[in-house]
Amino acid sequence: MRVLAFLLLLPTLAFAQGFAGLGTATQEGFATPERGATLTFPTDHAAHPDYRIEWWYLTANMTDPDGATYGAQWTLFRSALAPGEGEGWASPQIWMGHAALTTADRHFVAETFARGGIGQAGVTAQPFAAWIDDWQIAGPDLTEVTVRARGDGFAYTLDLATSAPFVAQGDGGYSVKSGAGQASYYYSQPFYDLTGMIEIDGVSTPVTGQAWLDREWSSQPLAETQDGWDWFSIHFASGEKLMAFRLRDNSGAPFHSGTWIEADGTPHPLDGDTLSFTELERVQTSGPQVPIAWRVQIAQRGLDITTRPLNPDAWMDTLFPYWEGPIHVEGSHDGIGYLEMTGYE
Repeated sequence: MRVLAFLLLLPTLAFAQGFAGLGTATQEGFATPERGATLTFPTDHAAHPDYRIEWWYLTANMTDPDGATYGAQWTLFRSALAPGEGEGWASPQIWMGHAALTTADRHFVAETFARGGIGQAGVTAQPFAAWIDDWQIAGPDLTEVTVRARGDGFAYTLDLATSAPFVAQGDGGYSVKSGAGQASYYYSQPFYDLTGMIEIDGVSTPVTGQAWLDREWSSQPLAETQDGWDWFSIHFASGEKLMAFRLRDNSGAPFHSGTWIEADGTPHPLDGDTLSFTELERVQTSGPQVPIAWRVQIAQRGLDITTRPLNPDAWMDTLFPYWEGPIHVEGSHDGIGYLEMTGYE
C-alpha cells in the first residue's frame, strides 16, 4: 500500500484537478478535448488512456422499507503518468477507487489504489465492467449493471437498470470549465432505477431508489486560479433532472454551468448567467468547515430551491479529501440528489 500511495503521488496534480480543484498546466503529449467531437457508445464507456484524467462516478439515493434514507457512492478514477496504455508494470496508468455509504448519523468511507497493466483495475466497454480489486460495476452494458463495494463496517450490492438515453453535458458532451476555455468530455446516465441490499455492521437491509452515473475525461479541466467546485445532481419529483456546478476562482467570480434534463432525457444546457448559488449555512465537519445548505435558482425555469444534507458530516477523509453526500430538495421543486464540494481547507 505504501508503494502504491507513493506511485499515486507522482500524478497528484492530475487527480487534484479533477475533483479537488487544483489547476495545473497540461502535460505534453496528452490529448485534449475538442468542440464538435461526437460521443460514441459503447466505445466511450471504456477508458481513454491518451487523456490525463478520467472517472466513472456513481451516486445513489436510497430508501429502506421503513422509510429511512441512505446514500451510496462508487467512484473509479484513472490518472496517467504518460499517454498510452503500456503492458504489465510498464503501464503509465494509475487507478484509485472511492466507496461510501451514508446514513443520517454515520458516513462510511473506503479507498483503494491500483497500478494499471496488471489486471487489478480497469474498464471494458461491452460487456461493461469497471473494477478495482473486488469492487465493480458490471453488466451486459451500461443500461443494466450490478454495483458492488465494501469497506470497514459497510457493504452494498445494487442492481441498476434504465431504458433512457445517455445525456451529453455541455455542447454535445464538450463541457467547458472556465472562462479561459479549459474543457472535458462529459456525459451522464441520471435515470437508473435501483434495487439492492446495503450492509451496516453485518446487518443487511433491502433498499430501492435512484442512481446517477457521470463519465468524464480530460487533460486539463481547470484553470490555475480555480481552487474547487460545488456540484449538484438532482432528481426532481417531476422526473426532470438537474446537473449544475460552480467552479470557485481565487482571482474573481466563479464559473457556472449546468444542464436541465427533461423527463424524456432531452438536455438543455444552462448558460452560466442563469444559475445562482447561495450558501445558506456552514458547519464544522470532521474535516474543515463547509457550506452544507444551499439556495439554487434558475429564473428561466422557475427554480428556487433549498438543498440540505442527509448527514452534514459526509466528509471523505481520503488522499484528496472532499465532501460528498446525499441531499434533499424543497422549494419550487421537490427532489433528492447528491452534492460534492472540493477544495475546502
